[in-house]
This record gives sequence, structure tokens and C-alpha cells, in this order.
Amino acid sequence: MFYLSAMKRFLSIVFVLFCLQVTAQRKSDQKAVATPISPIIQIEESIKDYALGIMNAEEMIDRFRADSLFTRGLVQALRQPQSFQYRFDSLTTISKLYAPDSSFRIFTWQVMKDFSSYRQHGAIQMRTTDGSLKLFPLFDHSDYSDNPFDSVRTPANWIGAVYYGIVQKSFNNKQYYTLLGYDESNARSTKKWMEVLHFDASGKPLFGGRFFTYTQDSVKPAQPAFRFCLEFKKQAGAKFNYDPELDKIVFAHLVSETGEVKERYSLIPYGTYEGFRWQNGKWIHEKNVNELDPKPVPINQ
Repeated sequence: MFYLSAMKRFLSIVFVLFCLQVTAQRKSDQKAVATPISPIIQIEESIKDYALGIMNAEEMIDRFRADSLFTRGLVQALRQPQSFQYRFDSLTTISKLYAPDSSFRIFTWQVMKDFSSYRQHGAIQMRTTDGSLKLFPLFDHSDYSDNPFDSVRTPANWIGAVYYGIVQKSFNNKQYYTLLGYDESNARSTKKWMEVLHFDASGKPLFGGRFFTYTQDSVKPAQPAFRFCLEFKKQAGAKFNYDPELDKIVFAHLVSETGEVKERYSLIPYGTYEGFRWQNGKWIHEKNVNELDPKPVPINQ
């Protein structure tokens, strides 16, 4: 009798514990149903593979298809309310830079047509007071520009680059945002661009202007130059970045390894540095910048 009584009590306890577990699981399931995944997270997850495909697909047609599907999905995501604050951290092959004052952010990426040709794509998303979308698509006009240094440009005829840095400066109560970016360009050389972005009275973005003062040489763009560029040997790793401690944009002094300076694919870093400092609304060239302990620079910068 004692054994049967103890067994009944044990089975009763097991039954109660089982019921409590089932109830807790139901409440957990109900809570999960009550907290749906945000649409913007779902969209990001759906376009993540397309972002990788833009860079990694073997065939050109597949890279451009991935680019098209990614672009549509990105715009759909940005149309979600308050999307400006969402960082899209999983899109690791896409450059996503906020302006230092958070007035806008800029997305850029590139698609390889073949080893001798690349095309950049991008968009500027403005911060809005009501969280609605204000977007300026960027269209790479490089293939149709005989002289990419010739003029101020709009998003419709942008000189493409994948941006890795933004430096904000001001002059006469107006803000200027200097963009630093790269273009894989072709099979033999890479370009790094320095482009001043500003906004007109109506808030529309403009690229370039008379912002550079430097002595002409065989490496630098002929003046007047509305943007600045260095072109050098593929994989040479020439430094071109902003140094916040020096408050200067520092770039490698280039020399030709063959003696043919006009052959841009022969230019490599010499080991010394030049730079630009902001003064009275212009970037003023300095022939020598002392970098006793150059800081490590991320790839493509």
C-alpha cells in the first residue's frame, strides 16, 4: 500500500510539471507571435545574398542580375518608416557611410563588368524630420566622360567611386563633405578619388568645385580640377586617407617604377607622403607631410 501511494504521488508531481511546461511553452509561442520581425529586417535578410552576388558571382550576367535585385530590395527597405537609423550591418560588401553630422548617409558599391571595367552604383539618403524617404540615386557617368575633372556634377552624371571616408568642413557657414573613395578602374591600375560634396539652396547634392590648390606635376590632374584623383599600379596599396590627429588628408608620393610617369599602371608609393589641409574653403596642398608612425589603413584605403 505504501508503495502504491508513493507511486501515485510521484506520478501526480510529474503530471503537474508537464502541465506547467506545456503552459510555459504556449505562452512563449504566443509572445513570439505577438512580436513579429520588423519588415526592414526581413528585407535585409532577403537581399543579403544579392549583395554578396554583386561581388562574387562568376558570370557578368549573374553579377548584374544580383545588382538589380539588390537595388530594388534596398529601395524597398529604405521606404520603411525611420529607415535612416537602420544600419544594414549584414550587407558587408556595400559601403554605408553616415555624414559626421548625420544629415545624410551614402551607399556605394561596384559591379565588375570584366577585369578591365567596373561600374559604381550608389544613393544618398537624407535625414528627414518625419522619417520619410528622401533619396538621390547616383548614376556613374565615368564611361561617358572624356575629362572627369572638368565640372561640378549632379547625381545624374556622378563620377563613380566606392567611398570609405567622409571629412566634414565648413566655410562661410556652409557645410562641405569631402568624400574619399576608390575605383578598381581596370586590370592594371586603381584610382582613388577625393570629391567635395555640398548641397545647393534647394537641398540637392552637387559633386565637385574649385576646392583644390596645388602645384601641377606629372602625377596630379591638370588644373582646373573640380575633383582630385591618384591613379597607380594595381595592388600597390597607395595610402590616401584622412588623419584626424594631423587634421589633414594624407596620400602617398608616387613614382614610376619604369620611369614612364604617364603610364599610370607603373606608379607605386615612394615611402614619403603629401597632403591637403583645409583653409578658407579650399584644400591646400602640402608637398611633405611627416608621418613618423603611419597608422594601419584598411584595405582599399
